[in-house]
Amino acid sequence: MNRRVALMVLAAAGSPTVAAEPEHPPNDTHLEVMTIIGSAEAARRLPGSGTVVDAEQVRIEAATDINQLLKTVPGTYIREEEGFGLRPNIGVRAAGSERSSKVTLLEDGVMIAPAPYSNPAAYYFPTTLRMRSVEILKGAPLLRYGPQTTGGVINLVTAPIPDTASGTLLAMLGEYDSHDVYARYGDRQGGFGWLLETAQRDSDGFKDIDRSSRDAGFDIEDYVLKLGWEDDRQSLLFKAQYSEEASNATYVGLTDTDFDRDASRRYGLSEIDRMDNRHEGYSLTYNRTLDERISASITGYYNAFSRDWFKLDGGGDLIAAANAGDTMAQAVLDGTADTAGLEYKHNDRSYESKGVELNVTAYLGSHELALGGRLHEDEMDRFQPVDRYDQIDGDLVFRGREAPTGSDNRLESADALSLWALDTWQVTDALRVNLALRYEDVETARRQFADPARTQLDSTRSNQTDEWLPGASFTYDVGGAWQVLGGVHRGFSPLGGGAQSFEEPETSVNYEVGVRFDGERLFFETLGFYSDFDNKTENCSLANPCSNGANSGSFTTGEAEVSGVELQASTAFERGRFRIPVALAYTYTQAELSADNAGNGFLDGDTLADIPENTFSLRLGLESSGAWNNHAVIKYLDEMCVTVGCDRLGGRFDETESLLVVDLISRYRFTPGIEVFLKLENLFDEQAIVSRTPDGARPNKPRTGAIGIRVDW
Repeated sequence: MNRRVALMVLAAAGSPTVAAEPEHPPNDTHLEVMTIIGSAEAARRLPGSGTVVDAEQVRIEAATDINQLLKTVPGTYIREEEGFGLRPNIGVRAAGSERSSKVTLLEDGVMIAPAPYSNPAAYYFPTTLRMRSVEILKGAPLLRYGPQTTGGVINLVTAPIPDTASGTLLAMLGEYDSHDVYARYGDRQGGFGWLLETAQRDSDGFKDIDRSSRDAGFDIEDYVLKLGWEDDRQSLLFKAQYSEEASNATYVGLTDTDFDRDASRRYGLSEIDRMDNRHEGYSLTYNRTLDERISASITGYYNAFSRDWFKLDGGGDLIAAANAGDTMAQAVLDGTADTAGLEYKHNDRSYESKGVELNVTAYLGSHELALGGRLHEDEMDRFQPVDRYDQIDGDLVFRGREAPTGSDNRLESADALSLWALDTWQVTDALRVNLALRYEDVETARRQFADPARTQLDSTRSNQTDEWLPGASFTYDVGGAWQVLGGVHRGFSPLGGGAQSFEEPETSVNYEVGVRFDGERLFFETLGFYSDFDNKTENCSLANPCSNGANSGSFTTGEAEVSGVELQASTAFERGRFRIPVALAYTYTQAELSADNAGNGFLDGDTLADIPENTFSLRLGLESSGAWNNHAVIKYLDEMCVTVGCDRLGGRFDETESLLVVDLISRYRFTPGIEVFLKLENLFDEQAIVSRTPDGARPNKPRTGAIGIRVDW
């Protein structure tokens, strides 16, 4: 199919919102079209499942870490890494966490992963401090978005241009010399509007590095500009974003023995590990209402990300040896034994992602039709020299640099055409049906070089995939406040830039069915989900080595089944002058291979990696009619396999630990626009091994206190 011709014929949904009621066609334009669900109330009417972490929850929890927000969402799986959520590992339902590479990540409706098709691993993630809300969409309606269509879509929603001159200032001071500042201000005059915002974060971190005065913290600065114009029938929005991060981050964890003694310790071998990155993104969206039933839009976007993560390569081998009882390996980690030839790699990569979407939405009687398409290109440039050091008397001594060749010197790219068609049909007053069809045509390529100057090719590979992805879902009002819902859709996950010509992408058939009750004082929803994989795959990286040990390309684990139950409920009790809001979320998941894979040594029933059996959260509030409000957030996460089959093949070093954490937030409002707050994370100071990949046991953040002030005007 000719991609450019196809894109001109089909156009994308004018509004990304999938929950719009067909009987209410659009009658005006909006400066910002950026949501995929819209509101918590809209999520309760979806012909699929979804959750909105709304602005109120973000404000109450003074959120700076996306991991902690998403732990309160059913069907999500979080594997923490450094304790601050800088590079999250997020999974949704049948999609494992794997550096968030198996879910579609959006910011204001635009794909935000560094290279969504060729290299989707989220080494860049937007600053949570500047987010207004977070949307998570699952089930058949997610076929409107992609490329990852198995588990879910996560859309990070930023602040809109205000209707009048207004602003917000949020400042927090916390332990470990942590400072967080968020500020925004904007105005609108006539048809023109603008918004400026910034997020500034720095911390010394909670870990102590052996024999070093260097901290284990980070510095982040993030800036956004929005310019908009609108009249009665059209609007234009320009958004620009720029951020920088410097963090003394490492992949090196601890042996289990050292973790038990001091979970916040860092080996001196990791003293010089450091991440430096820079991100810039631009988008331009034009919307036009053609008549009372048809609207159209076009969006162009460009994102660039560069990073150099300089860190010890091979630290996991030392930790594994020490865990097995090798006293010399332990002495090297402790700095009491000299060693030569330590390799520190400049994991230096740059990414580019760009594309264009054309959009149209039509309301025809009881039907809302959305036809769409996107042309997209992305690429990754990897150039990774290695510095060699010796450890002498506990100090690191530089010995030389090795120029990159082979797998450390390569280019990967992807060209993709996506087409989709959705029909939301209000069949009767009670029955609503959503029909969806998506088409993905992806071409990837890799060029690997034998010399640093890139004059000699070492190897090449390429892959072409095209998939039709149908889906259907429904809701049916059975009377009163009760509703049943269900759906089925075909899932797809592209292989990435390292795929070879004979490899097939991950595909699955995904089902969900459930019931909702949306009463005046109580909301309750329970859903069963089931995913049947033809060929479950893993995306291999240094952050997430595959089950075969590979740290690049992909690895096929075979046929698999993931099933489970999600439950969420919320209500509020009135007790005199107090209001007590309660929100609960629970997920049970069983994830395992469904056939033997003799080539890989896996067997039917082997547990999949990165998917916990149980997750749970409970949010409680004690809100007074006065100015003082208090909230608690309780979060539980089961242990997880590090590699496929850890329940059969592995030992205690192939599994994380379960964790229960309680956070408290107390807020006092002086005026409608000024409030102060106290935040205590991990109140009972519970630390566990929340990750073992890639290089040893790593903890969650210990008990941490912060005070802050928020001013709105």
